[in-house]
Amino acid sequence: MSTPAWHEKLLGGFKRTSDRLIGNLAGLGTARLDNATLDEIEEALIASDLGPATAARIRARLADGAFERNMEELGIRLIVAEEIEKVLEKVARPIEISAFPRPHVILVIGVNGSGKTTTIAKLAHLFTEQDYGVMLAAGDTFRAAAIGQLATWADRIGVPIVRGEQGGDAAGIVFDAVKKATATGIDALIVDTAGRLQNKRELMDELAKIKRMLGKIDSASPHDIILVLDATTGQNALSQIEVFKEVAGVTGLVMTKLDGTARGGVLVAAAEQFGLPIHAIGIGEGVGDLRPFNANEVARIIAGVERPTNG
Repeated sequence: MSTPAWHEKLLGGFKRTSDRLIGNLAGLGTARLDNATLDEIEEALIASDLGPATAARIRARLADGAFERNMEELGIRLIVAEEIEKVLEKVARPIEISAFPRPHVILVIGVNGSGKTTTIAKLAHLFTEQDYGVMLAAGDTFRAAAIGQLATWADRIGVPIVRGEQGGDAAGIVFDAVKKATATGIDALIVDTAGRLQNKRELMDELAKIKRMLGKIDSASPHDIILVLDATTGQNALSQIEVFKEVAGVTGLVMTKLDGTARGGVLVAAAEQFGLPIHAIGIGEGVGDLRPFNANEVARIIAGVERPTNG
């Protein structure tokens, strides 16, 4: 289980999501759980962004013995929590800084506006808390704002950054970063990359060039390719996973902005549909507001089994 402060943050951050799920299920547990009611429950779960596969499995679970008894709404939510936990516990895996020789190279990808640059800063902060040496590389040379923003975060967190000019060669910058990280004994090198999906071929070529260059230095590098997703986009986040898996070979996910949406159920849908590790979730704007998560805790909160004291 998480710290009390993070637990409270989760309760508040997922409140809109759990409110939506509770609202969608309202009144459905008071009737006899016949086929019509089970259909309504399944539809309510899909409407809560949990995804059709999870919703169907919960319906099947409720149908076991459903005609012998009624079930209160809380009882339904407890089963929802159990089934969500089964999905999330398979994918809730923190990033492990395990590469040897160092550095452990993490490419971070995602569409512009997903919170990618801020997520890189939060990951860097998380690793420094764990006593790892961290360096950033400003590989999104398409946007001057991205370079400047990452440099500001690096200064704020107190980690070194390798950067170039707008329009510069991203692979060259990453190459320089790896060399500097190796020379200075850095544990984790986090690389920002361009997120312009509208030029998919150009993006694919650039990422392929970076990966080829890294592979020449260390055949196991990059060690992680992490896609940052904005939870407020709901089902569109699933489409982004599909595209970036094709373009970049995504190895894991980070989901951000869960406190800004009632569509946090998409966390479950992403886990169910793709089975990729979900390394951390972001709730809040602070540098410490991105953490690995406990599947049981998040499942109970999404299902509305645990609620904020004021809600």
